[in-house]
Amino acid sequence: MIAGKSYRRATALGLMTRPEMDADIPFLGALYASTRMEELAVTSWTNAQKVAFLDMQFQAQRAHYRRHYPEADWFVVERSAAPIGRLYIERWPSQHRIIDIAFLPGHCGKGFGTALLQDLIDEAASVEKAVSIHVEKNNPAYRLYLRLGFTVAEDKGVYDLMARPASVEAGQLKTAS
Repeated sequence: MIAGKSYRRATALGLMTRPEMDADIPFLGALYASTRMEELAVTSWTNAQKVAFLDMQFQAQRAHYRRHYPEADWFVVERSAAPIGRLYIERWPSQHRIIDIAFLPGHCGKGFGTALLQDLIDEAASVEKAVSIHVEKNNPAYRLYLRLGFTVAEDKGVYDLMARPASVEAGQLKTAS
């Protein structure tokens, strides 16, 4: 269940979402760190330096998201009542912006992201809106976004703003105004 909507693909995989709470911050910090460990593996930093850096980056990202997406929904993704990821989305008049979607490494590659993204695409299409997201160019999920019909709308350097137009009917695409 996401924002009062039942998403069949995510539900079929046992996924549920719930609003983020302050008690989730340690989990969310650990989730953020898990998405950045590979980048830090090449540094000569101590584990304590890496932890301090990742905590600082997590706090900065969290503040940035909340400042720039004040009306967003901040969800923790759960499976079997255990937190496994996060989904942040803001619904604008012209489009639905996926701010962030991430899963713990042990839950990647199992179709969870695909299911949630397809459900979000369906939700946006039902109100004739596009879906967009910023994706790092080296993100392994980049190929997933391409498979789901996203294209590069704008090159932002390290990131690409990717967008998927609203679908009027299966196989027929329409851009949102």
